[in-house]
Amino acid sequence: MTGPTTTRRPGAPAPGLFAGVVGQPAAVEALRAAARDPVHAYLFLGPPGFGGRAAANAFAAALLCPNGGDGTCATCRRVLAGTHPDLVVIERTGAALLVDDARRLAALSQRRPLEADRQVLVATDVQLALRSAPALLKAIEEPPPSTVFVLLADDVPPELVTVASRCVEITFPPVPRGELVAWLVERGVEPGQAALVAEGAGGDLDRARLLAEDESYASRLEMWRSVPSRLDGTGAVAGELARTLLSSIDGALQPLRNDHAAELERLTEQAESLGERTVSGRKEVVDRQHREERRFRTDELRSGLGVLARAYRDRLMDAVAPVSSPGTAHAASAINAAEAAVGAITEAAAALVRNPNETLLLESLLVTLGRLDA
Repeated sequence: MTGPTTTRRPGAPAPGLFAGVVGQPAAVEALRAAARDPVHAYLFLGPPGFGGRAAANAFAAALLCPNGGDGTCATCRRVLAGTHPDLVVIERTGAALLVDDARRLAALSQRRPLEADRQVLVATDVQLALRSAPALLKAIEEPPPSTVFVLLADDVPPELVTVASRCVEITFPPVPRGELVAWLVERGVEPGQAALVAEGAGGDLDRARLLAEDESYASRLEMWRSVPSRLDGTGAVAGELARTLLSSIDGALQPLRNDHAAELERLTEQAESLGERTVSGRKEVVDRQHREERRFRTDELRSGLGVLARAYRDRLMDAVAPVSSPGTAHAASAINAAEAAVGAITEAAAALVRNPNETLLLESLLVTLGRLDA
C-alpha cells in the first residue's frame, strides 16, 4: 500500500547528499536539478568505477525523501545505505543482463511504492543487455508515474541506442587523477602512495580503493617493469615469468575477497536477526562477487600489460635519439623491435575481452617479446 502523500520542499537537494560521489561536479549538478522535476528514466553513462551506484543512491534519496533530499532524515539514510524498500537494484544473474532480468524490472515497475510517493529502480551493467534490449525497452517505455528508472552502463552499444534514446543521459567521465589522489589522502593513504595508486587506477574509484589496501602493489608494478630485462627468448623463462606475474595478481585479489567475506557475514547477521535460516538471494550475491573478482583480475592484468607497454615505449624513446648519429643501423633495429613489442602487447590486451586462457596468453606474449629482444 502506498504511504501517505507528502509535500516536497521546493529547491534542489542538500549539497551534502551527493558527498559520496567523487570528482563528478557536472553530473552532480545535473542530478540535483533533475530531482526537482524528474522524468521516468535516466541513463548514467561512464567507465567502470565511475561511482554510478553512489550517484544512483544519492539521486534516489533526493527522489524519495519527503523533504526533497535533506540528506539527514531517516529516509535519506536508509536510501544511501541501500536498505529502503522503494529503492530496488536489479543486477544481472548471468554473464549478461538477461531477458528474465528485464522482465523482472518491468514487473517491479508496475508495483506501488511501499513507503514513499515513488520508487526508484536501478539496473546495472545495462551495456550487457544486448539480447534483452527489446524487453528492457518495453519496461522503460511503459512505467506508471510513480516509477523512476536509473540505468547504469559503461557504454551504449548499437543494440541499446533506442533504449538510451528513451532516457535522460547523465555522463560520468573517469575521476580526474587529482581528485582521486585527494580522495585517497582523505581516507588515510600516504600522499606518495596515493599518487602511485591514482596513476594505476585509471579514474576507477573501486580499483583505487582496493589498490590502496594492497601492500604489494608497488612491487608488482616493478615486476612488470622488469620484464624486458628478464626475457631471454626461451619458452622456459617466459613460462616461469608468466606464472609469477599471474600469481602476483592472485595476491592482489585479497582485499576484494576480504570485502566480499565481510559482506556475506553482514548479510548472514541480518538474516539471523530476522529469524531467517539463510540469506535471501545468497546465490545472486555470490555470483555478483565472482563477477567482480573476475573483472578486477582482468583489469589488473590489463594494467600490468599497460606498464609493460610503457617500458617498451621508454626503450623506443631511448632508441630514437641516436637515429641521426653515425651507426644508425642498430638504433633502427631497436626502434623496430620496440614498436613490434608495443603492438604485440596491445593485441594481447585487446584479447582479454574474449576471456582467454590467461597463462597461455601471457606465455605466448612473453615468448614473442623475448624473441624480439634476442
